[in-house]
Amino acid sequence: MIQRLIRFLNASLTAYHAQENAKARLLENGFAALKETEEWAISEGGKYFVERNGALIAFTVGELNNFSYKIVASHLDSPMLKLKEKPEVKANGYVTLNAETYGGGIWYSFFDRPLKIAGQVVKSENGRLFTENVEAPFLVTIPSQAVHINREVNDKFSVNAQTDLLPLFALDGKDAPSCVEAVAGEGNVLSYDLFVVSAETPYSFGVNGEFLASPRIDNLSSVYATLEGISDKGESDGICVAAFFNHEEIGSSTIAGAGGDFLESTLKRIAYALRFDDNEYYKGLASSFLLSVDNAHAVHPAHPEKSDITNKTKAGAGVVIKSHANGAYVTDALSSAVVKAVFEKAGVKHQNFFNRSDMRSGSTLGRYATTRLGMRGADIGLAQLAMHSACECFAKDDYTELVNGITAFYSSDLLSEDDGFVIR
Repeated sequence: MIQRLIRFLNASLTAYHAQENAKARLLENGFAALKETEEWAISEGGKYFVERNGALIAFTVGELNNFSYKIVASHLDSPMLKLKEKPEVKANGYVTLNAETYGGGIWYSFFDRPLKIAGQVVKSENGRLFTENVEAPFLVTIPSQAVHINREVNDKFSVNAQTDLLPLFALDGKDAPSCVEAVAGEGNVLSYDLFVVSAETPYSFGVNGEFLASPRIDNLSSVYATLEGISDKGESDGICVAAFFNHEEIGSSTIAGAGGDFLESTLKRIAYALRFDDNEYYKGLASSFLLSVDNAHAVHPAHPEKSDITNKTKAGAGVVIKSHANGAYVTDALSSAVVKAVFEKAGVKHQNFFNRSDMRSGSTLGRYATTRLGMRGADIGLAQLAMHSACECFAKDDYTELVNGITAFYSSDLLSEDDGFVIR
C-alpha cells in the first residue's frame, strides 16, 4: 500500500500530473470518462469520472433506494514556485528564472535542494489549441549564500520572494535554449503554467523505517488514500464521490477549486442523469455527508508547546478529526460522532485535533464545499510534520488507517434522521 503511494508522490509533480495519474488509476479500475460538454448516460452499478482544469471528480452509483451522496474531497496542489512570462534573468554570468510564490510554503526549505520545472503548456497546431503536461529532463536549484558572506544567516535571515527565490538555470553565454523550449520541447507554445517543484525522492526513515518523507504529502497522501478507498469499497447505497480539487493552496476560488461550481454542477448532473428532479436532488443533499480530507499538525518533537494542551495530535495514533470553534473546519459534534462511529465499527484508530486557543488556524476546502451544498461534513486527515515544507513527513501506520477509514465511510450506509444519523 505504501509503495503505491510513494510512486504516486514521485510521479505527481504538479496538480496537472496528479490529476493525470489519478485518472490512470481510475481507468485501470473500470471507471468511464464523462465530459462536461456532452450528455451523461449513467446507471446503477456504474463508475465514472469527469475532469476540469486540473481537477477531477469520480463517482460510483450504488442502489438508489437511499438517494444521497457520500463525498470525500481533497486537493491536488501544493505550495511551490510558479514561473512568470519571459522568465530568464541574465546577470553576473548566470541565467536564473523569475518566479513567484504559489501558496504559503516554507520557502527556506526550497534552498539547496533538487528542484524540477513541470506543469502544463498550451500549444498551437493548425489553428487548434491544446494542453500538454510537461516535465523538464534536468534539475535546477536555488543556492544559499555562504555563511562567510551572510554572517547573520543563522540568526535572522528572511526570504525575499523576488530576489532570493530565483532558481539557477544556466551559465550565461552558453549555447542553451530558452527555459520553455528546454522544458516543453518541440511545438508552438503560446502560454504555460510552469512550476518549480521539489524533486526530492521519497524516503523512509526511523530505526524501524516507520516514517515517510516526501514532497507534496499535503495533500497527495489524502488524494491517493481516497483513490484507494473508492476503488476498494464494498457495496453500499447511493452515490460515492471522490472530489479532487485544484487551487486549494491559493484560496479555492477558481473554476477548478472547491469554491467554484464543479462539485455542485457534477452532483446535479448525476441526479438529472438518473432521472431525479430538483426536489429529489435537494432531499438527497440534505441526507448527504462530506469528508474534507487534508492533513493536520502532529505534535512537534522539539516544540510540544505549539500544540493544544489537552489534544496533542500524535504521529502513529490514527486518523485525525479536526475541529475549530470559529469554523476553520466544518466538523461539529454530530459530524464528529458520525465519523467516530464509522471508524470504530471498522476498527480504525482516530484522534482529535484542536489548535492552541492563542494561535491562528489554517482552513481547508471543506467549508467551501459544505456551505455551497448545504450538507453536513467533517474535516479529517493524517498527522504530519513540516507541513508546507519542500519535504514533509508522517508515520506510515497512519496512512493505512486513513485508507481503511475512507473505505469504511464509502462502504457504510448513512441514513439521515431529523435528530441524527443511522449508520449501518
